[in-house]
Amino acid sequence: MINLILFGPPGSGKGTQAAYLVEKYNLVHISTGDLFRYEMGNDTPLGQQAKAYISKGELVPDEVTIGMLHNKVLAHPDAGGFIFDGFPRTILQAEALDRLLEEEGSVVHVLIALNVDDEEIVKRIKLRGATSGRADDLDENIIRNRIEVYKNETTPVYDYYDQQGKSHMVDGIGSIDDIFNRLCAIIDTVGDNAMLTAQEEKK
Repeated sequence: MINLILFGPPGSGKGTQAAYLVEKYNLVHISTGDLFRYEMGNDTPLGQQAKAYISKGELVPDEVTIGMLHNKVLAHPDAGGFIFDGFPRTILQAEALDRLLEEEGSVVHVLIALNVDDEEIVKRIKLRGATSGRADDLDENIIRNRIEVYKNETTPVYDYYDQQGKSHMVDGIGSIDDIFNRLCAIIDTVGDNAMLTAQEEKK
């Protein structure tokens, strides 16, 4: 099993790579945005809680988001692992995710961040904006602000897992296949090490 946190700024191609990784490693892609839409759309108890906070203009508490994550993990007992996308965004959320996985007898194995320079990101999103119909994809000030928010949110989480020897930075420039191969090289190494550790613990 491989549990992966995938980081990447807007326009980094993270969604594309996640889809390929899901296919190769039999992973379940967990996006917090999708979780919220599912729980609220199906009017679940957690969805109702989230709606109550959002309707008042308040942030949804971490315990509600973690509850949604827990439900998703439990719903896929045969998964080869999980890709966590958009979570965790703070140290507290990272600690909560660690506890959740520990309860299931697992851990976060690796965090991979796609490294793409700011100018390339701005260029990519503006190009996307020509067809996406989203005004925020054409406004350079908004794009640069989104990049800064990403950096401010993810840097502490990257450092948190880096202290555990789990964080990796991957060059996010190149063809889809090139970037995918870079990601796979890290995941395969981490997976081999995890298997060796498990075997040692059984002895």
